[in-house]
Amino acid sequence: MSIRFGIIGCQHAHIAAFIQEMIALGHTCAGLYEAEDPKMARGIAEKFGIPLADSMEPFLDESVTVIGSAAVNDAKIDVIEWCESHGKHIMVDKPAVTNREQLKRLEAVIRRGRIQVGMMLTERFRPAVHTLKRILDAGELGRIVSLMTRKPHRLNPSSRGAWHFSKSRNGGIVIDLLVHDFDLIRWLTRQEVASVKTVVAKNDLPEYPEFRDAVSAQVVMSGGTIAMLYADWHTPDQSWTWGDCRLFVNGTAGFAELRLCGDPSVPEKGELFLRVTDSEPLTRVDLTPPPASLTADFLARIEGKPCILTHDDLLAASALTIEADERAEVLGGV
Repeated sequence: MSIRFGIIGCQHAHIAAFIQEMIALGHTCAGLYEAEDPKMARGIAEKFGIPLADSMEPFLDESVTVIGSAAVNDAKIDVIEWCESHGKHIMVDKPAVTNREQLKRLEAVIRRGRIQVGMMLTERFRPAVHTLKRILDAGELGRIVSLMTRKPHRLNPSSRGAWHFSKSRNGGIVIDLLVHDFDLIRWLTRQEVASVKTVVAKNDLPEYPEFRDAVSAQVVMSGGTIAMLYADWHTPDQSWTWGDCRLFVNGTAGFAELRLCGDPSVPEKGELFLRVTDSEPLTRVDLTPPPASLTADFLARIEGKPCILTHDDLLAASALTIEADERAEVLGGV
């Protein structure tokens, strides 16, 4: 059955992936509404041939059953509650919430159970990460000793809205970037987080005193696995990619490295998965695509079918990032 969906809030280009996946699945976009800076909204609307709306009123039509949102981070909870009040399921770009008060509001929406809420935790749906999950579940690396994520990002400050540099509006580097990684370590290890020690640092942009540009979190999982999470906003302007993101897993029987943005030193483009074990030399692992896209998985949840990403996962990732942010040690200034 074809779905009509709308977009409320277009402040990050991530929402284009949701629109593209919905259209690829045969669904129709009823329009895009952006209340603040319309520049990105105009570009995305033109790219996909969808109309720009002057308000949220067109989405009140009962034929529109799903909403996507990449509103400013601190405004997404308002859109979620609006969707609940009008019976619309919603997919938001990450993060869904930026502080503990908003987390309580999100928990209340989910607890009432009137709508399904999705968040664009896209890492689970990468072929390399999906393949890693299959290998770990099969025990091919033995017991997981440690897991490390490295997620540098290119900032391009001149192209970002002022809200991005505001702690209250953006949420900050822990909440904005590590939400992916807190979700991954729970999913990959099948363990819960037992303790976290977080450090954030400021090395640049004195004109934005609230903006922190690097974060490191040391995590101990309930089963004894150690996780080390790192992210920053320091990918050089001349880098071959927006961020040379990598994921490393050490097990008692083997080691894996995922080069999530590929590697410029090899002719093949795309994600790379390298593995060495006690019984096999270093090899490149063939990737297995996930059974569904993030959007298809969300629509399956709406229909009450089995899914990869649940409400519990969304809440856990959000709660862990907020707790890590609240307890973070702050280093220096410029």
